[in-house]
Amino acid sequence: MSVRAARYGVSAVFFLCGALFGMWASRIPDIKTNFGLDEASLGALLLVLALGSFTAFPLSGYLIDRIGAALVSKILTIATLLVFVSIGLAPTIPFLALCLALAGFSIGGLDVAMNAWGAEVETRLARPVMSSYHGMFSLGAGVGAQVGGVAIWGGVSVVAHFALWGAIFIPVVFWICRLSWESDTVSRTGERAPFLALPKGGLALVGVVALIAALGEGAVTDWAALYQIQDLGYPDYLAPTAFAIFSFAMVVMRFAGDRIIAAHGPVKVARVSGAAALFGGLLFVSGWSLWVVWAGCFVMGLGYAVLFPLAMSRAASDPHMSKGRALAAVATLGYGAFLLGPPLLGFVGDLVSLRASLLIVVLFTTALPFLAGALKTRTG
Repeated sequence: MSVRAARYGVSAVFFLCGALFGMWASRIPDIKTNFGLDEASLGALLLVLALGSFTAFPLSGYLIDRIGAALVSKILTIATLLVFVSIGLAPTIPFLALCLALAGFSIGGLDVAMNAWGAEVETRLARPVMSSYHGMFSLGAGVGAQVGGVAIWGGVSVVAHFALWGAIFIPVVFWICRLSWESDTVSRTGERAPFLALPKGGLALVGVVALIAALGEGAVTDWAALYQIQDLGYPDYLAPTAFAIFSFAMVVMRFAGDRIIAAHGPVKVARVSGAAALFGGLLFVSGWSLWVVWAGCFVMGLGYAVLFPLAMSRAASDPHMSKGRALAAVATLGYGAFLLGPPLLGFVGDLVSLRASLLIVVLFTTALPFLAGALKTRTG
């Protein structure tokens, strides 16, 4: 098959992954109401989802090294579609918890696998494309959330919404699974692939970049709206605008990122991106005015957008670890920060203020320009 077709296939996997996650996120309030959950119970179920993802990271990396990224991606694409649809069909809370655990496991494993498959296509194209893949994920999440909003407005039940949204993607999944692609495996190269390995050497710094970038994205996603209402005193109907601006900037930059990276190299782009994320964060926490806060969100979105894709590309080309283990190690740090960082920031916000907790994120961001050199790849 052509490399171009493979690129479209990987892009479709990223979009599907985002669309299913957006579907789930849009109906969380309805699921909470339908099952009579309180905040603590819902938080426990969200933790089950996160733990499922953490369990999948090392296993996915191991399987990528053994049977190939493309095959693992296809298997987990099918699984992710099935288990996310099953969330909407869950009749009881224990069954819902099981579905969420499986959904976290499948989407966590798929995240590692699709990045690995995308890195293989990127290598054969001999030009950066990883940023646009992540742009497709962001676009899919936005589409999934908007469709969910329309479903809520139209009075469509959670069961019908999840079933119809899943049915729409069946032909897409069928097409993805028919794509032929031969992935590299360690069985072919003769390397050993232990089940779990920690990042070492320069890859550890790459993991830190992914961690800081994911922490910043998670902080804005979870706390931007409440920060504007609680700490800055802005009207609640204006609060969601900050995240919308941040998301828009990320999507735009991720689709433009590949050409920028090709023209200037990953290190320069990462250094400027880190500086932009820092400057935007300072504007955001300053709270000088609503427009300054929103401008900070836009600049932060531009800054954070390509850092995680760059980290995944660098991990896939690591000279000391196999591709599967390297991607799994970096994904664990990055998504660990995205999933667990915001709750910790909320604890600090409860003790002091949300502005103080967001300032911690800004302080972490100061390291990004200095860590940019760790993202240099063997070809970049």
